[in-house]
Amino acid sequence: MDGSRAVVLLSGGLDSATALAEAKVAGFETYALTIQYGQRHAVEVEASRRVARAAAVARHLEMDIDLRGFGGSALTDEIDVPKDRPDDVIAHGIPDTYVPARNTVFLSLALAWAESLEAFDIFVGVNCVDYSGYPDCRPEFLRAFEALANVATRSGVEGTGRFRVHAPLLLLDKPQIIRRGLELGVDYSLTHSCYDPTEEGLACGRCDACRIRRAAFERVGIADPIGYAALA
Repeated sequence: MDGSRAVVLLSGGLDSATALAEAKVAGFETYALTIQYGQRHAVEVEASRRVARAAAVARHLEMDIDLRGFGGSALTDEIDVPKDRPDDVIAHGIPDTYVPARNTVFLSLALAWAESLEAFDIFVGVNCVDYSGYPDCRPEFLRAFEALANVATRSGVEGTGRFRVHAPLLLLDKPQIIRRGLELGVDYSLTHSCYDPTEEGLACGRCDACRIRRAAFERVGIADPIGYAALA
């Protein structure tokens, strides 16, 4: 794939940083896309900048689209972020942190940029093992979006290229993702995962994302390198 371009959706979280590393090791010239969508955990945008710099991407593009106008999510509306949920509860149902159609919107923007770059590969760090019930992190969704990309674009219709949506972490659990990232040299101290960080930017340690992340680092047997607020 040397010389081929790829657009990578980069949130600044653990998964997207690992997906970016996978794109680079596959030989792609990487173009990182970060979307600030009105999320309460906008500190992740700063994390995306750190990750993009460390990965030496060809370009890091930040876009603003304010999904707070729609609301409907604890990340974009005046809804409390769920905290201290047991693992069996996290594993079932769609949580309040689901943002309506977020990955569809994000992938559509990534597709538009990819087509303008004459790039046909899009990387996304979704995962359906530790996915907390998000419907847009499933293989069925990714297959459907890839099919859409190839009938909804000039490149796809004219046959100048076929778009591919890569989800290299899709079938890995969080400890496996961390181990793979460490193999690829990902510096997880640069990342951020918390849905409800403190004003100082510390992870709360109690939301679903923090609980999944902390448990994964414990299973891997190494300390999570990011800062957490004091836990009761």
